[in-house]
Amino acid sequence: MVTQPQVHAAPRTPLRVTTTPLPRVDNLLALLPPEESAAWVRRGEGLVGWGVAARLQVRGDERFSGTQRWWSDLLAHLTIEDSVSLPGTGPVAFASFAFDARQPSEIVVPRIVIGMRSGQAWVTALDAPVPTDPPLSSVPDAPTTVRWSEGSRSPLAWQQSVAQALARIERGELDKVVLARDVIAHVSGSLDVRYLLQRLAAHYPSCWTFHVAGLVGATPELLVRRTGDLVTSRVLAGTVRTFGDADADQGMAQALLGSGKDLEEHEYAVRSVARALATHCTDLEVPEHPRVLELANVQHLATDVTGRLADTASVLSLVASLHPTAAVCGTPTERAFSVIAELEGMDRGRYAGPVGWFDAHGDGEFGIALRCAEIDASEGTVRAFAGCGIVTGSEPEKELAESNAKLVPIRDALEANS
Repeated sequence: MVTQPQVHAAPRTPLRVTTTPLPRVDNLLALLPPEESAAWVRRGEGLVGWGVAARLQVRGDERFSGTQRWWSDLLAHLTIEDSVSLPGTGPVAFASFAFDARQPSEIVVPRIVIGMRSGQAWVTALDAPVPTDPPLSSVPDAPTTVRWSEGSRSPLAWQQSVAQALARIERGELDKVVLARDVIAHVSGSLDVRYLLQRLAAHYPSCWTFHVAGLVGATPELLVRRTGDLVTSRVLAGTVRTFGDADADQGMAQALLGSGKDLEEHEYAVRSVARALATHCTDLEVPEHPRVLELANVQHLATDVTGRLADTASVLSLVASLHPTAAVCGTPTERAFSVIAELEGMDRGRYAGPVGWFDAHGDGEFGIALRCAEIDASEGTVRAFAGCGIVTGSEPEKELAESNAKLVPIRDALEANS
């Protein structure tokens, strides 16, 4: 089922949407005000927005198609003037979908969106004055203190869940399952999402730094990008830590490329993405072998899959076909999903769900919400998540260490002295 949309300033008459060019913007995130905002930024380019023109909370198996219908209805009430005409210009919605269809997903259409693409900056205003020279916002304060506590499961209990998953894999019930865990930060003093965004973007420039409705993170995994008829997906699965030593990290990268366990885990993820995209794309290109993607805290096996659309599928339709991939669920999908529900012992919320943006032309970018956290400013808490793919050869202790490495981005972003 799809819930009734919650729409702010629901239009009775057409509303005006205006997109105009801006001089180059050096720091998109520095423009965000302290009020409700949204962001999708990588290497200084992307989109930021603030204010709320419309909002949708949706759940159920038809949440992607329901969102598309709601978006089409909203667009029918807009008069669009776009003198820039790039992907992401005109009206834009930011979205963060739940991993499990039974949990709520959030879609927000900001009143003001500022974007940068290939050096071209622009501003879009929806039923609002156009800011021709948007000012920099005040520098956000760091938290005063941060205290961490266990989440839904203790580390020992989570390792026991991993052991149970391994037993099921060995019995042939499934090939792979992804188990996640959470930890909670209790923050005193300022809890400003802009502080986390700026630190994540600075420390992980090759990731997509995002914020939608209280979910903030820096994901290295691109679920899907649609630009006209070009479709791209980046698959990550198989992970080792980095140590900050070039020789040691190179050795770990070579070991990762030769690891049967990690290559098997990666292959499951690549196959699931390729199968899903094949229903919409021709000229699908899937590299034979993965490469190693090095981040500040970990190294991943990575494969970039590309294709050309053979139909008129929007980016939301592509997301619906892809989610959940084997990278965040497992193989076979339905069996892995049920094992997660039995063994994980927590509600993922929007962790490991699709997060990103879409525009009026069906273009957009969605990552998988990884290296992320839910912020509850009223309670002063930050709930951070990490997950690991469990396959034959996995070891509970090593999986716990891998999950701790994946928690580093949010931990470090909160700590003023890191």
